[in-house]
Amino acid sequence: MFKSFISYYKPYKLIFFLDMLASFFVSAIAMVYPILTEYMIGDFIPNKKINFVILGGAILLILYLIRMYLKYFVQYYGHCMGVKMQADMRRDMFKKLEKLPFSFYDEHESGKIMSRMVNDLQVVSELAHHGPENIFICGFMVIGSFIYLAFLNWLLTLIIFACVPVLVFISLFMRKRMDEAFTKTRVETAVINANLESSISGIRVTKAYNNEEFEEMKFQKGNNSFVKARSKAYKRMGEFGASTNFVIDLFNVIILLVGGIFLYYEQIDFAEYSAFIVSINLFITPLTTLINFVETYQDGVTGFRRFYEIMNLADEEDNGSVTNIKLSGDISFQNVSFKYDTSKDILQDFSLDIKKGMKVALVGPSGGGKTTICHLLPNFYKITQGDILFDGKSIKEIANYDLRQNIGIVEQDVFLFNDTIKENIRYGKLDASDEEVFLAAKRAKIDLDIKNMPNGYDTVIGERGVKLSGGQKQRVSIARVFLKNPSILILDEATSALDNVTELAIEESLTELAKDRTTLVVAHRLSTIFNSDLICVIDNGKLQEAGNHEELLELNGIYKSLYESTIK
Repeated sequence: MFKSFISYYKPYKLIFFLDMLASFFVSAIAMVYPILTEYMIGDFIPNKKINFVILGGAILLILYLIRMYLKYFVQYYGHCMGVKMQADMRRDMFKKLEKLPFSFYDEHESGKIMSRMVNDLQVVSELAHHGPENIFICGFMVIGSFIYLAFLNWLLTLIIFACVPVLVFISLFMRKRMDEAFTKTRVETAVINANLESSISGIRVTKAYNNEEFEEMKFQKGNNSFVKARSKAYKRMGEFGASTNFVIDLFNVIILLVGGIFLYYEQIDFAEYSAFIVSINLFITPLTTLINFVETYQDGVTGFRRFYEIMNLADEEDNGSVTNIKLSGDISFQNVSFKYDTSKDILQDFSLDIKKGMKVALVGPSGGGKTTICHLLPNFYKITQGDILFDGKSIKEIANYDLRQNIGIVEQDVFLFNDTIKENIRYGKLDASDEEVFLAAKRAKIDLDIKNMPNGYDTVIGERGVKLSGGQKQRVSIARVFLKNPSILILDEATSALDNVTELAIEESLTELAKDRTTLVVAHRLSTIFNSDLICVIDNGKLQEAGNHEELLELNGIYKSLYESTIK
């Protein structure tokens, strides 16, 4: 994990080097003051060397002006480097999310994923900037002050530094407890983000059912858990800070007591004692900075660990070597079985041959496996056993990208982006011209509706297309598929959420869309699939019946029962 973190510094080696160099000179300049103090008290003032006093003050002022600009460089460019590294991590995480299998999104809420990408990487950015800088500056100050103090009086220095092992022991002891507490805080933050995302997305449902109080209670439960987790983290941090600061205070006690004794017995002179008192702050201040940095460190390490967990997940499996393929539409399911990781078989020994240009309807009780069949075709999930052939080629041989280029999907729950209608249609073919978009809209019979909108094709439709009606959203999704022009079409309950009038209108668009394409239709309303070339009854993961409408009625089986229930 550490090696992965360090790799993000690579594009910014120059800025990092200059940042560390500036930090070095900031630390070095700080060492001038106690040295000058010793000379002032021990030589310049007692010997009335006023010119040296003025010269020393002038040199110190110039050095402090230089340090001011160096600190500006460290603050500005160091933070910029941290933000750029954060952006690189966010870019890599987004790329990774694009490559993960569908099963990942079945198990992880979008709000929690967003929390890892935004909140966690924000604190990682702080660690990326302040970590090396604090360690470098403070490390140099501690070592430099030790050498200088030892030069003044090595015995007094060793007595003072005897407290350092105690400080290290307390830090190591407290670190594990703080790590656990901060990890819990990150988890609870993700829960809050997930609940918030869910509640905001479902606000219309909440208002429709007057469940505002319930949503508030649900949110507050997560909020309270966050407060509890954060309070525990602050408790651990308080224990750490109080203990370590007490040890640091001991340094002042020792320098005051032992230093006074050394001065009394003339082991050191007054100038050395004064320099000691000034210089000990050069040691205590960076030590305090390092201790306070522990919170940033724990937050950053926890955040990067959660980022690293995502980056270490296996990509969606894609071993296909066949690319740039244009499928004609022949599909063959050969003894296909499938189950999700923790479930029983959703499909069992399923076989079906579909010829180019056929319209095949999948019907049957809910949970029977119809939608699963549709998800297996674009290789969203890997089949457990058997094979699916496209034009005689195994699904395992065809690259995912090229397979999905040949498949168009229209689902019941249409997802539209918060963008213009034009760009939502163009999503089916990103390099399409405006004329191609307009033609696709006309074929989907949404062109007139668009022209009547305030800004026509440039109308922004809101999150998930909230400004459009159900029928309009469905037509936009149909226009997308027209633009994509696939050889295989999947209609997964595409009209089941629409009223009868809208459904009839959409059916015209779907009929136009299905021309000369192999089409699989999942439908609960049997009236929409009477004219299918083949109707397959799927139940308990198996193909129970197959034939056209008349043939299935004659079987007097499951299909007839479904049909009779729909006409009552």
